[in-house]
Amino acid sequence: MPEQNKTLKPGWRRVKFGDVVRLSKARSQDPLADGFERYLGLEHLEPGDLRIRSWGNVADGVTFTNVFKPGQVLFGKRRAYQRKVAVAEFAGVCSGDIYVLESKDASVLLPELLPFICQTDAFFEHAVGTSAGSLSPRTNWTSLADFEFNLPLMDEQHRIVTLLDSIEECLISFAEADLATRTLENSHLEDVLASVSVERVIAVEKLVPHGPKNGVSPKANADERGYPTLSIGAVRDGRIVAEGNTKYAEISEAEAAAFELKTNDVLVVRGNGNKLLVGKSGLVDAVPKGCFYPDLLIRLKFDKAIIRPEFAVLQWNSQSTHNRLISRAKSTNGIWKINGADIRQHELKVPEVEEQDALLVEMRAIRAARKEISTRKTEAQKLKQHALRSIESGGANGI
Repeated sequence: MPEQNKTLKPGWRRVKFGDVVRLSKARSQDPLADGFERYLGLEHLEPGDLRIRSWGNVADGVTFTNVFKPGQVLFGKRRAYQRKVAVAEFAGVCSGDIYVLESKDASVLLPELLPFICQTDAFFEHAVGTSAGSLSPRTNWTSLADFEFNLPLMDEQHRIVTLLDSIEECLISFAEADLATRTLENSHLEDVLASVSVERVIAVEKLVPHGPKNGVSPKANADERGYPTLSIGAVRDGRIVAEGNTKYAEISEAEAAAFELKTNDVLVVRGNGNKLLVGKSGLVDAVPKGCFYPDLLIRLKFDKAIIRPEFAVLQWNSQSTHNRLISRAKSTNGIWKINGADIRQHELKVPEVEEQDALLVEMRAIRAARKEISTRKTEAQKLKQHALRSIESGGANGI
């Protein structure tokens, strides 16, 4: 018995991908004439998501000739580390950078199990490890066909697919619930802002006692010398997330004191290569002691008697308000930036603080629901990974 088979659960066997999976060679030289309405490029496949959520229209013009049909598995062979795998729910044509895969024999490999095999870490590691090319690495079918994995008996395949399908349904439900709560949060905020009278529209410079003030960016070090500071990635979903976004740099004690972050400070992204991220803000809650902020962030200290910092951030990041701010952004060497003058002249709607507080109570409840959804989604993703590892381990982990 080969060494790798010794730990397999009874009934499992080791097979080569190419022995049980076929690469479809179906082509269409004239997709529109052949009745195909939709096409897929790599940009239409989402990492880690088996569903196809977007596509292009063949009638708009396309040079793709690879044909796919419902039930087949689509795998992005270019930049395989992006983990792009999907199951076709309709017929169409796709990019040559997408492999169209199917089970050779449904009595040997259940077609519904194939996409999950393609989502295992072992499959991606093999695909990435056999990719060639520096700027745009691609794997090839010959290399993929050599990938070895553990295949269970048919009844076990059905059981694993039933489990993984149930998990996928949960993940879809959580994604839909998250979208619904985000939509509720945004629409409720926009409704409240729309009801604020024009007399309550105030420039930021009248809402902050001092500043705004750019940060400082001394050279960081890997030895945790000096004081902690943030990367602009810390500004996330209206919050400052220090974990995973903290580094250290040496500055004087006076500078550290001048740029030290305090609870309820608001940080705004001053520059970014992505225009949509410029001007986004986050509320400081918990950061490491002595933490200061970098030059690509601007600090605002709102007068809490006029506008609650939490309310300011919610409004600041709302689509209508953010769009007005980034209309001022200018690009230099591919980096979009706003400056202190842009921020001082930026206007916010400021209802009475009692109205702000009432809205914040409602928004915190919605945020709490979003957090609960996120927690459950994470647990479902962990369960899915455990199930996928059961394929890798030959059923040895108890699924």
